[in-house]
Amino acid sequence: MINAYLESLEFEKRSSEHTISSYKTDLEQFSKFLLDQYEIAQPDTASPAMLRSWVVKLMEDGLSPVSVNRKIASLRSLYGFLRKKGLVKQDPSKMLSVLKTRKKLPVYVEEKAMELLFEAAVFPEDDAGLRDKLIMELLYGSGIRLSEILGLETSHVDLRAKTIRVLGKRAKERLIPVSASVIDLLAKYMVVRAPDEDTNALIITDSGKAAYPVFIQRVVKKYLSAVTTLQQKSPHVLRHTYATHLLNRGADLNAIKELLGHTNLAATQIYTHNSIEKLKKTHQQAHPKA
Repeated sequence: MINAYLESLEFEKRSSEHTISSYKTDLEQFSKFLLDQYEIAQPDTASPAMLRSWVVKLMEDGLSPVSVNRKIASLRSLYGFLRKKGLVKQDPSKMLSVLKTRKKLPVYVEEKAMELLFEAAVFPEDDAGLRDKLIMELLYGSGIRLSEILGLETSHVDLRAKTIRVLGKRAKERLIPVSASVIDLLAKYMVVRAPDEDTNALIITDSGKAAYPVFIQRVVKKYLSAVTTLQQKSPHVLRHTYATHLLNRGADLNAIKELLGHTNLAATQIYTHNSIEKLKKTHQQAHPKA
């Protein structure tokens, strides 16, 4: 039953491997709870009270509200599938309420730090240094996700139009304009790029194989460490940085939504909080009555 649901995520909804893995973990934990506490082998016979008791146990175990809410979302998605397939008449997850959480502002790198990164001679003057600089410029200059930079192929680059074609969540494609500096790096990199296997992946490792998540994460952490003391130094921080800097310089929120590949505006509006905080600081520093 759960396996059928996970297959629908993969083949019908085309969810990412990360999403499928997270849902699988959540639902396996839920199934084990039902078996241990109620001797129920399948979730289709679980009652709303059983679901609530699992949520209570998660909270008692010290799980954060954010993590608990993700598991509630997993249950809702599962039971929505079961209801659609006619495997349950009533959806017990509808009785669950999400927990209140504090809104965290997206972590981003200041503009001056990013300027320093690309202006200072921090990248080695060899093919690996060129690739590393391209990775950093691409992530900061387009706001693409880790999975999206890994999915980029050489055919997705249009040097003449100055765009890259990105395959986002649920196999949704979008064209993203990139700066002249990114295009220049792409042109140079395409000449020296030398894969040792039959791969179309744009970014390759020192050994010539397609880049993988940890490889990109290491590159980002290495170079961000040279210009910022932020604890978080990840590809997603560069995505936040891209969006925040666009908004701070007057970009339209709907345009940023399209560039990021968000399905709704609510996901993009989190970046307005950073702008408001910046305005508050400016007011406190400059206004006589602040």
